[in-house]
Amino acid sequence: MQRLSPGLYTLRERLFYLLLVLGGTGVALGLLAAATLEHHGHVISGMDNQVVWGLPHVFAIFLIVAASGALNVASIGSVFGRSLYKRRAPLSGLLTLAMLAGGLFVLMLDLGRPDRVIVAATHYNFRSVFAWNVFLYSGMFAIVAVYLWTMFERRLQPWSRSAGIAALAWRFVLTTGTGSIFGFLVARQAYQSALLAPLFIVLSFGWGLAVFLIVQSAMYRWNEQVLPDATRQRMSRLLGLFLIASAYLVAVYHATNLYFARQSDFEAFLLLGRGGGELYSMLFWGGWGLVGTLVPVALLYLPWMGGPRSMLLAAVLVVAGGFAFLHVFIIGGQAFPLEIFPGHSVRSSFGDGQVARYVPSLWEALLGLGGLAVAFVLTTVGVRVLDFLPQDELSDTQEAH
Repeated sequence: MQRLSPGLYTLRERLFYLLLVLGGTGVALGLLAAATLEHHGHVISGMDNQVVWGLPHVFAIFLIVAASGALNVASIGSVFGRSLYKRRAPLSGLLTLAMLAGGLFVLMLDLGRPDRVIVAATHYNFRSVFAWNVFLYSGMFAIVAVYLWTMFERRLQPWSRSAGIAALAWRFVLTTGTGSIFGFLVARQAYQSALLAPLFIVLSFGWGLAVFLIVQSAMYRWNEQVLPDATRQRMSRLLGLFLIASAYLVAVYHATNLYFARQSDFEAFLLLGRGGGELYSMLFWGGWGLVGTLVPVALLYLPWMGGPRSMLLAAVLVVAGGFAFLHVFIIGGQAFPLEIFPGHSVRSSFGDGQVARYVPSLWEALLGLGGLAVAFVLTTVGVRVLDFLPQDELSDTQEAH
């Protein structure tokens, strides 16, 4: 690594503290939003008794799912012995811990009564998938922490592969649990599908790798280094493959819903914008389909689109498409009315049979951004304290070729 001049070193010191202040401000705004929502109640949010998981859950689920996917880079290196990815394993583990912490920050503070989290941590209903996730999240923190320890401690490096295998298995279980939260939810006919567990696993691959590529690009830029072309091409093709696999499973999920007559109205609502679903249809086709899938695949695979900027832009668009997909999936799935009596029209003063109108409030947006800020601060400090910058060597370039 290049030795920095004193002037440049001082400039980077200032930039580091500036980033820390910006991230800390985001965390403070998230805490302010949580305190405001707890004091006044969720009546000041856009949520109601039909849409009970709002915009904060979109941020939280994205961070948790992407945290699982970011660890895929380390798994390819440690478990499958690919040195190109193995040198990126520490950064992969750091991003997993940071994003998981950010996602849980949002979840805990969006409960309405976060002070009662001790009840959830001491009284378990093992027939509830939510109780399972308490162990899955805490177990993920512990396993990844041990995994990072084996990477940095020379005496423990012989155990690194074993820790990597444990982390790989646990992250599959964790993402399965996240998808099962929706798959087991019989109170919303938009969900309740066994395909959601594998769908979330595949989605995590693309979202996690996209976040990893953004952070990696920022680190190389910060240190005035250039990612080798062969390495960039290898990771770009991998991201494109994950996006294609995700699109295939999403198509299978909706094709399965279309096969069942009871889901035809929901699919028309979501895919065609009928019955008040125009916003969700636009976000699905335009936000996830075009911006989050087709354009990134074109940027990654078309020969004249190659280059570091194309890869970075594709990664940013994948993240944006991920948020659009989750907004449609989480909020659109709740907004569509539950069909309690098939073949009959139901109307009541409680809004039965009507599409819920949800408009997120500023406080919800600030809480979600607070979770992103937590992940940002943890990543920034972690990169500063320990050496997480991948050190590319000639052997890595030869492997990529």
